[in-house]
Amino acid sequence: MSRPARTLGTGVVLIVAFVLGLFAARHWSAGSAPAPALTHATLYPSPQALGELELTDQDGRPFTTDALRGHWWLVFFGFTQCPDVCPTTLATLARTRAQLTDLPANLQPRVLLISVDPERDTPERLAAYVRYFDPQFSGATGSLQAVAATAKRFGVPYAKVASAGGGYTLDHGAGVFFVDPQAAIQAYSSAPHDATVLATDYRALVSFRNSRT
Repeated sequence: MSRPARTLGTGVVLIVAFVLGLFAARHWSAGSAPAPALTHATLYPSPQALGELELTDQDGRPFTTDALRGHWWLVFFGFTQCPDVCPTTLATLARTRAQLTDLPANLQPRVLLISVDPERDTPERLAAYVRYFDPQFSGATGSLQAVAATAKRFGVPYAKVASAGGGYTLDHGAGVFFVDPQAAIQAYSSAPHDATVLATDYRALVSFRNSRT
């Protein structure tokens, strides 16, 4: 090989190496972005896909995983006859949403209550309950099996507890889940909840995820 050809070949190799180096640096930089500094919520190490849901919404329509896609959600498990935790949490989530109205419409969170009491919480009952706190809130119910499968996917414990007079109540987890537009859980916030803290963590999480896409 002549000296000019050899020099040209070396130059091409150096250029390719330089371009690949730039690409790798950018890829590493994007992939190693620091996690958001959340005040109270816990970020999942990697988004947890929810799989297929088979529920019914407050208007009697099927509520599947597709219903979650395209929007951010704050998801809470409870029931309409809950005496304290559920109404307190839903009121807090209403105040949280009110603090996020300055975000673009597609980034403002939707709120979903999934009932762990499908025997009593009909779609009609759920509709009246969740819309009392915010007309934009959604509720979901389903068969006993569908609700149990959904709670398992979220990792939410619950149990029916007999009460005086032959009735019952339910013990259940009281955390709030941050679900992204790909229907994957991104973070979890344990009780007790504060509207300002939830809103602050939501902003940080959304900003972080948007910076990685």
